[in-house]
Amino acid sequence: MDAFSIRFAEAPLGRLRWQAPQPPVINRNKTFEAREYSLKCPQNGYGLGLLTRPFNETGTSEDCLFLNVWAPAQASDEKLPVMLWIHGGGYGFGNGQYDFSDIINTNNNSFIGVAIQYRLGAFGFLSSDEVHRKGVPNAGLLDQQLALEWIQQYIHLFNGDKDQVTLAGESAGAGSAMLHAMAYGGTHGTKLFKNVFGASPYLPPQYGYKDWIPSQSYYAFAMAAGCNAKDPYLHNGTLPIFECLQARDSKTLINASMAVSSAGLYGAWAFAPVTDGDLVRERPSVQLAEGRVNGVNGLFGNNANEGYLFVPQVIRTEQALLEWLRVTFPLFSDADIKAVLEMYLSTNAPDNPKAPLFATNGVEGPTAVNQSSLSTGHQQRANLIYGEATFVLTRDEVCPSHWLAQAYTHKHSSCNDTAGKGYKYQFSIPPSIHASDVQAYFPTVPSLTAAAAGYFPEDFSKAFQTFIGNFVTKSKPGMVEDVGEWPVYDEANGAKQVDLNTTCPMYVPGDIKKMEAGYCEGGENAFAVVDSGTWEGERGRRCEFWKGVGARVPA
Repeated sequence: MDAFSIRFAEAPLGRLRWQAPQPPVINRNKTFEAREYSLKCPQNGYGLGLLTRPFNETGTSEDCLFLNVWAPAQASDEKLPVMLWIHGGGYGFGNGQYDFSDIINTNNNSFIGVAIQYRLGAFGFLSSDEVHRKGVPNAGLLDQQLALEWIQQYIHLFNGDKDQVTLAGESAGAGSAMLHAMAYGGTHGTKLFKNVFGASPYLPPQYGYKDWIPSQSYYAFAMAAGCNAKDPYLHNGTLPIFECLQARDSKTLINASMAVSSAGLYGAWAFAPVTDGDLVRERPSVQLAEGRVNGVNGLFGNNANEGYLFVPQVIRTEQALLEWLRVTFPLFSDADIKAVLEMYLSTNAPDNPKAPLFATNGVEGPTAVNQSSLSTGHQQRANLIYGEATFVLTRDEVCPSHWLAQAYTHKHSSCNDTAGKGYKYQFSIPPSIHASDVQAYFPTVPSLTAAAAGYFPEDFSKAFQTFIGNFVTKSKPGMVEDVGEWPVYDEANGAKQVDLNTTCPMYVPGDIKKMEAGYCEGGENAFAVVDSGTWEGERGRRCEFWKGVGARVPA
């Protein structure tokens, strides 16, 4: 397996900051060695409700728009399908240093892997009316789009098939894939990709580019960078805000981006994609419900306990839950808050520190509304509310994974001339927190190896990798052990999804190391087809609620 690192855009410095990425100005006729990963894009934090010290930018650079290609060394003469991977990290951190060797080998060297980097935090997702007039909101998404265009132009040089591209990612990477699926109102068809795979698509509140919240983040960033947002002419008395920011040094901007994000709400990022009227034209809850998507087929999944990492684990009473809801959903009315509490009723001892922790089975007995391997009662209510409103929910409501699958099954005929299919799964190996699934299909991911290496059974990892490989090469996940052919997700036929689990002894509550990425010793794969509407105490009913309040999330 050969790995290559390739520049796909010019360094977005100075006047190129917050502009659409530009193709590199180089002699493309030269052959050169490119076998090392590039520096990471400047990293950003997420909200802990605290101010932060200046961020250490060691190992990062604004000159980071590179991609890596993993191509089988002994590829056949036949062109191979391609999977483009977009890393997660809340649109604020992470990198493209993914090793495709294991997943490609598992799939008999049948496809090519590409991993990209894109601008993060304020560098990639700064937004305001001024940014829109003088630059571009969603610069990070445009970086990703340019990488897709690079594949169309150059992947044949690696024996890749530009007409068989699967756009893939996890968390913010899957959220990015969702937004590219929606790009330009879903009118681009298969120009850039055929299929979309999204693991735990992350959907933070998606505001308009000049709405109050993204604008306040813009002015807070300018203030932190020394560009006084209260004065129309700044810095040396001649530079407006935008030009002042373009003139600042990287270290100042990295620290400013980190400071603004870290001072925000717990578990939230200050800079995220917005509805810009061009690339992103609608809120997902509106466009995806209409089936207006690019590409042909989709495979999407969520983890059982998505919300745990993003909710303060101090919610012991309904009053504390109420206060958290008001902060987390600032546009909600009192009636909305009351409806949330009624939708997520407390049915077991909410403040008992000795309440047993165990995973639900999703079908009978206690449900995830009140019970998990991580929490119970009011705390679990909060965890599930965040997880379902941001990563999980079903049918055609505000949240991504099930709802994306349905969009691909029922694509709008005027947008695509090829019928497509959507597929859905849940990753349920306890504790199944957000991102704990990644090392099952990328077992050597640098950021996860130390904590998670060897924690999943080999049979499970191989099966998961094969599902993904089948989707990349055959446009469907294929056969499921003890289940048969993976069912198409379709509300009209019970909205079936595949539950991915094992029978092995699992995570011990309170063991932080094992909690971080999952723990498994022995056992067998336990895969099952379930009805996502009745799953976990009628999740479909809760989804109908979120659909109704989508405009006030907003999502």
